[in-house]
Amino acid sequence: MRMHGKVVLIVGAGQSPGQGIGNGRASAIVYSREGALVAAADIDLESAQQTTEQLAGESIAITADAKSESSLAAAVDATLEKWGRIDVLHYNVGVSLAGGDKGPLEISEEAFDNVNAINLRGYIMACKHVLPAMRKQQSGVIIGISSVAAMTTNYATVAYKTSKVGMIAYTEQIAQHNAEFGIRANIVLPGLMDTPMAVDTRVREWGRPREEIASERDARVPLRKKMGTGWDIANACLFLASDEASFITGVSLPVDGGALLHTGY
Repeated sequence: MRMHGKVVLIVGAGQSPGQGIGNGRASAIVYSREGALVAAADIDLESAQQTTEQLAGESIAITADAKSESSLAAAVDATLEKWGRIDVLHYNVGVSLAGGDKGPLEISEEAFDNVNAINLRGYIMACKHVLPAMRKQQSGVIIGISSVAAMTTNYATVAYKTSKVGMIAYTEQIAQHNAEFGIRANIVLPGLMDTPMAVDTRVREWGRPREEIASERDARVPLRKKMGTGWDIANACLFLASDEASFITGVSLPVDGGALLHTGY
């Protein structure tokens, strides 16, 4: 019960269609098993409700559009109205190919703005509205989900990488400027993951069999030649959100099966 009584707001607690479990839903389940009260926010309310149906403890489902500051503010307000505090903000929203991301010669203004609005601006706006409550409490944890794409030169498309680099820089900034209020902020960098967003999106975009795409991705992972899952991300986030990580702030934690150790990633 490492999260007993803690209120966790997860932005991106639903998941896109596909096989397996996404990072956001897995994190919601893990937090709840450890005693947290979970506000599951997602642009797809039905998907958020499907998440809450799998939780062990008290929870609510909320609609939240990462591209709308007012929507994110409303999600924060709904969580505060329900429980009176927010102990953890977990920002799990991300889009790449499905958002129109392309290489440097093909990227459009519309696609670049769309991906950054969802991945980076939404994170900034969610923090903007949760930080006053955390400062008042003199405590809080912020966890953002970035990507190892931010740390490698081998990522081919433009908007996803730049947005995920921005998340790291912003997290370091808020960690420094909110430490005096007892607020910690850390970032998790998933590697190649077997999630609906990572694999099934590529199946739809590329028109190729899932087994083929998954096999190619598995082969690129140093550790056991097997992608990670949403549970690997969830367990890392649980540690960072818990009091076990009470002296950790401003760090970027790769959860990547050793991918960043190899220049061939």
